[in-house]
Amino acid sequence: MTPYALTVDTDVTDLLEADHLLRTLASGLGLTGGGDGDVFGCTHLVRDDRPRVVLSFAWPAQEARDAARARLTADGHEVTDGVPDEAGRAVLYPGAASLTGTVTVADLLARTAIDRVTVLGAQEPPAADTALVTREHVRPQWQDGELVLAAMPALGGTLVPFEHPDPTPCCADH
Repeated sequence: MTPYALTVDTDVTDLLEADHLLRTLASGLGLTGGGDGDVFGCTHLVRDDRPRVVLSFAWPAQEARDAARARLTADGHEVTDGVPDEAGRAVLYPGAASLTGTVTVADLLARTAIDRVTVLGAQEPPAADTALVTREHVRPQWQDGELVLAAMPALGGTLVPFEHPDPTPCCADH
């Protein structure tokens, strides 16, 4: 992750709502929604006496971070320097906008900041020519300093990101 980061505290408890807020704040900061450039925007689960999802942004330049801090603070957001943990879920990252439709694992790794793809239940990484159906919702996570996408097998030998873009709430049919 880039070295100049800040965290925005929120009262949000839902990941999709957090994604929306992150994109809204990024737009207000003049950041592109697809993560082009060197900026990262992540969500982090906080499990303390006030469970919630906080947001982090990271830039390669201190000046950009400081300008964002000033803007977010002026807009009434609670902002602190750094990230709350090293396991953020990336929503905004370099190359994210290029992940639409179906791409190969090789293309995903070449065109984005994602370092690796893992497949649930598999010992080995997927072959470079394996197709990944993005569902326009690719949320890799930081693991040991690498941005890693967890995927799962799908129809026809393809993969899909583990995180579903429109999850069904638990007990929705009750």
